[in-house]
Amino acid sequence: MPFVAFHPESGRIDATQPELGAGLEWGHVYKVSPRVFLSCPECGWGVHAKHSPSRVRFFCHDRGRPPECSLANESWEHHMLKLEMAGAIRAAGWFAQLEVAADDGSWRADVMASSPDGERRMAWEAQLSPITVEDIQARTDRYMAEDIAVCWVSPHKQPSVWLGSVPSVRVRVPEEADEPWVVDDGLGGFAEGTWSFQEAELTRFVQWVVRGQLRPCRSLPKHREVLRLVGGEHHWFVRDLWWTSRQSAEAQSSYEWERERREEAARQREARRQELENASRERRRVWLASPAGLKAQKRRQEILAQREAQKRERKMASRRPSVQRDAEAARQRALRDEEVARHRAEVRERRAREFARQQELEAQRRAALQELESRAHSTAEAWWALLSRTGVESLFRAVFDAARRREGLEVRIPQGGGVAASFAYGVPVHASNGLYGIVRPCPELVPLSPQLVFQRVFALNAREAQELQASGLRAAHITHLSLADLE
Repeated sequence: MPFVAFHPESGRIDATQPELGAGLEWGHVYKVSPRVFLSCPECGWGVHAKHSPSRVRFFCHDRGRPPECSLANESWEHHMLKLEMAGAIRAAGWFAQLEVAADDGSWRADVMASSPDGERRMAWEAQLSPITVEDIQARTDRYMAEDIAVCWVSPHKQPSVWLGSVPSVRVRVPEEADEPWVVDDGLGGFAEGTWSFQEAELTRFVQWVVRGQLRPCRSLPKHREVLRLVGGEHHWFVRDLWWTSRQSAEAQSSYEWERERREEAARQREARRQELENASRERRRVWLASPAGLKAQKRRQEILAQREAQKRERKMASRRPSVQRDAEAARQRALRDEEVARHRAEVRERRAREFARQQELEAQRRAALQELESRAHSTAEAWWALLSRTGVESLFRAVFDAARRREGLEVRIPQGGGVAASFAYGVPVHASNGLYGIVRPCPELVPLSPQLVFQRVFALNAREAQELQASGLRAAHITHLSLADLE
């Protein structure tokens, strides 16, 4: 669903711009008869004008389009992010064009921003698909080779591996239509010797960038690791490159210069201290080799020998009256050892009884499950026999209608589907993106299907919902269809 198309007479038209950027009204291409032939700028296939339920205008490929067309394969979130960036660029007074490609095809910008005087260009890229650091660096270099600045934008909740290796930010996707897109990673400020994460609305961030108030700034080696509070816990992140102000970039340079100056001063002080220590050591060595030094060493050795002899004498004297204390201490140790041994024996005996009881309970549980498995098929047949064929059809019709009404999904029973023993003999139904839910599992057989607790479950009515809840399923996962007992 591209926002741009080629018009046979007006050339390139843009659904996001007034008068389509070519002096045409939307009504000149939307549902007109005879139809105006429009083509995709990427694959050349025919497209036609459409708008979403929220009145977002775009172009849609005609049937049979080439599957490799990148514009057709982009997600709705991708398109909305491009639209948001284009709007922010225009609000800043710059021109914005979507899907602008190089003449030689070496690059194609999601949104190309141009200054009013045409002297500066900047590519804004919404990057949702996985890409390596090497590949995104190569694509950045191609822009830089043509004097085009670039900013990569990721909407993923987890930081991409390339975030901070090239000029880039991460944005937080709004949960409500009236909430703004917010830059919450890649924008930083430097103060008090460290970088910190900053947040700003995407519109404000784009304006700051195109007006030159923010610029890419590389973290110096000692400042690459940054602490951030996430979900109530502190985590360390590595960021090599930030979007930041000139003041923060200069603050980092000034702090690093001052840090290196202090370290150099500390090295000089240490060198001076070492020099003085070596000189003192040399003077002492010379003195010790002199007659006075030799005499002092001999006297010191005599004093040390006297002190050692006195120490041995005091130790021997303290041992003589301690024989009785040693005997009493040995008796107390024996009593303590006996008490410890008795306690350990009691603990082992208690643990053995508990283990035997657990083994008995586990055997009873396995026997109950085996007995339940042996009659699972007949139990399931009796469960489904409570409904007539007409009742079964009404039940599934209610499930399909509820999915369509509440979530706009089309669900179905896959070919060859039916009751599934792995889901307590309920019937799995599927939507286009996978398993949607389980219809009317048997409450009595829920213990045989532990994986059922993670699935959405549909019950006939409140009575069946209560039975399923009593069998161990969470009420939040159970939807009852408020149908009477369909016999």
